[in-house]
Amino acid sequence: MEDKELSSGERKLECSDVSRCFQLLESILDGEMGEESKDLLQEKLAKCQPCFEHYHLEQAIREVLKTKCTKQPCPEKLADSIRQMIHDSK
Repeated sequence: MEDKELSSGERKLECSDVSRCFQLLESILDGEMGEESKDLLQEKLAKCQPCFEHYHLEQAIREVLKTKCTKQPCPEKLADSIRQMIHDSK
């Protein structure tokens, strides 16, 4: 995190520790972190534009996956066809 002071409401345009921050963001989105980490996340998102964008992109992707990906059985003909192609390629 940078030492440079930003004016109120302004986000820095570059993140000084991208990989660490993205790991934190994804852990929180995965539900692996507690309230203290969520508070840290909110503070980070308020100050860092790359983290803000990454968080909201990840959140949007996860929402689309939740709504679009449903557990549906694979048609038996398709499964048989895939099995046959695997068998034929051996």
